Amino acid sequence: MQFFDTHAHIGLLQDDKMEQLLAVQLARVKMVKHIVSICNSLSDFERTYANLESASNVFHAVGVSPTEVANPGKDWEERILSHATKNRVIAIGETGLDYYHMFGGDKSLQIELFLKHLELAKQLDLPVIIHNRNSGDDLLNILAEKLPPKGGILHCFGEDWEFAKKALELNLTFSFAGNLTFKNSRSIQEVAHNLPIERIVIESEAPFMTPYPYKGERNKISYIVETAKALSQIRETYLEELSESLYANSLRAFSLPKDV
Repeated sequence: MQFFDTHAHIGLLQDDKMEQLLAVQLARVKMVKHIVSICNSLSDFERTYANLESASNVFHAVGVSPTEVANPGKDWEERILSHATKNRVIAIGETGLDYYHMFGGDKSLQIELFLKHLELAKQLDLPVIIHNRNSGDDLLNILAEKLPPKGGILHCFGEDWEFAKKALELNLTFSFAGNLTFKNSRSIQEVAHNLPIERIVIESEAPFMTPYPYKGERNKISYIVETAKALSQIRETYLEELSESLYANSLRAFSLPKDV
């Protein structure tokens, strides 16, 4: 049994290089074979990438999240283009829209940032990791026209089945996090039950979105197994069988070879 964590903020889990490397090693002991490191800002990416350059089980996404829309950083587009050629950088993001917090105070600023990321992903022939909070209609309308050929991952999925049916028409993979384990998450549990298995992956979203059994703690990458357990119960399948499907789906979503 093995797991692929498609979304972890390793740079926010630990500050020190050795602590980050230790967190990654401990996750591997807990059967998390690969992790995609997510950074909200390019300075965070540059620091975390340098710290984890020797960690062969860590892949990276590069981008500027909606949280940084007011200050994406100097020459941010050129920096993304440069960083995307580095070893084990496999996606653009996270990017997307967040109308709950309304970062930047203006939807148009977030939309502009999102569109530029989609253009870069197309240019680089990489998938995008997509953040969505209270922005479903705008997000789908944009993706229907601008989703790059390699598609995208709807991370920490939190929408209902009606939204999911529309998203299924696009080249999108649905990533479930610790919120799937919450007792009041019936809407996304319905989605997890109804989706084709080949369109599903999982993530830790560490240090956020701690699964129910560890609620109140700071989330760890290794806790992803609780999300997998919840998904196996929802889909009424064996955890071992499910984990292999999810792992294969993750490789496919990021265009990685089977022997990675």
